[in-house]
Amino acid sequence: MSARKLVAGLGAVALLVTGCGGSAPMGAGGAAAGRDEGPVKIGALHPVSGSNAVDGLQMRRGAQLAVDAINAAGGIKSLGGRKVELVTGDTQGKADIGQSEAQRLISAGAVSLVGTYQSAVSTNVAVVAERNRVPFVMDVTASDAIFSHGYKYSFRVQPGSKAIATAAAQYLKAVSEQAGKPVRKVAFLHEQSDFGSGAADAFTAAAKQLGIEVGPNISYDATTVSDLTAQVTQVKAAGADVLAVAGYYRDSLLAAKAIASVKPDLSAVWGVSNGAYDQPKFVTDAAAVGNLYFSTNYHYDATNPATVALRAKYQQLYGDPMRTGAVLSYDAVQVIAHGVEQAASTDPEKVRDAIAAAQVSPLTVGRGQIQFAPNGDNRNAFPVLMQVRDGRVQQVYPPEKAESRPDYRVAWRP
Repeated sequence: MSARKLVAGLGAVALLVTGCGGSAPMGAGGAAAGRDEGPVKIGALHPVSGSNAVDGLQMRRGAQLAVDAINAAGGIKSLGGRKVELVTGDTQGKADIGQSEAQRLISAGAVSLVGTYQSAVSTNVAVVAERNRVPFVMDVTASDAIFSHGYKYSFRVQPGSKAIATAAAQYLKAVSEQAGKPVRKVAFLHEQSDFGSGAADAFTAAAKQLGIEVGPNISYDATTVSDLTAQVTQVKAAGADVLAVAGYYRDSLLAAKAIASVKPDLSAVWGVSNGAYDQPKFVTDAAAVGNLYFSTNYHYDATNPATVALRAKYQQLYGDPMRTGAVLSYDAVQVIAHGVEQAASTDPEKVRDAIAAAQVSPLTVGRGQIQFAPNGDNRNAFPVLMQVRDGRVQQVYPPEKAESRPDYRVAWRP
């Protein structure tokens, strides 16, 4: 059974069992009274412990900055200026804990949920949100499977796995041809959950349509892997001229270190929905090892003055560069607050309807305002190609979003 089918199956099981073990009643009616007075509560679910805690804490902080901005601007004006409060849960990066934390926050009166960074966790949270009729706005969740179930209460700000992987293949073909070195064969290294497997499957399908060979397809367990030298040696033996990598931060950094050690005969390293290669921390942690790495992903809009100002504020407050995930969390909370404002209500079903009709200006790269399709996906979400250049991550493609031109090579092959 594929990882994607397994996760979908677990979600279905979760739908059956959420009625047991102390769940709130259908419609979260047990929390209704708490929503009618005091601050408007938004529930934030992220992994603030475990292997993805750095990203999770960033995203919680991004959500809090959005709440602070809303309150500084007068709160929810249609509700007499009621303030907004972020109530938080730690998923620990585990689907079952994310599910129980979602139920806890809904029972505590959350009018909507935001999260979760990991697709497997979001799968379970979406089931809880649907059962309780409480909107769930996903900041970072790559899996497209969630949006194939006909859920009414699930929304996503970022572009999905298929959109990112398809763009990654298209950008690779265009950039390699512009460099005079058309891509011939791509090896794909990915973590084995729904996130990584989905990225690999979607990229493979898009690449084949463009006449690009893909193989071998090599997976690993991101939660336990400590070295990827053997996998990268397999890539070297396969004779691929590009290595695509879909993983989370820690394992993608391990892949970079293995690539530097093995030095396969590559023209480029190509991140696809990668959790590391577009991060400022990767530039520092990998140093010269990560120079010239590419990454196709969602990204904060480096050309937007409002985004620049937000990131400067984050840096001042926390002494750390603000990652794209945190900016997406900021956008997601703004979407929820807009929904409450337009609904003039804390009834989650009315808030859901207002979110479904929302148009909100994003601080992340997009083709326009955040606006949701009937399945809950952001119609205007837009992947961008980035590259580690001159000690920072730069947008390099497509040209209308580029800060500099792509440099199609690897650091160990001038």
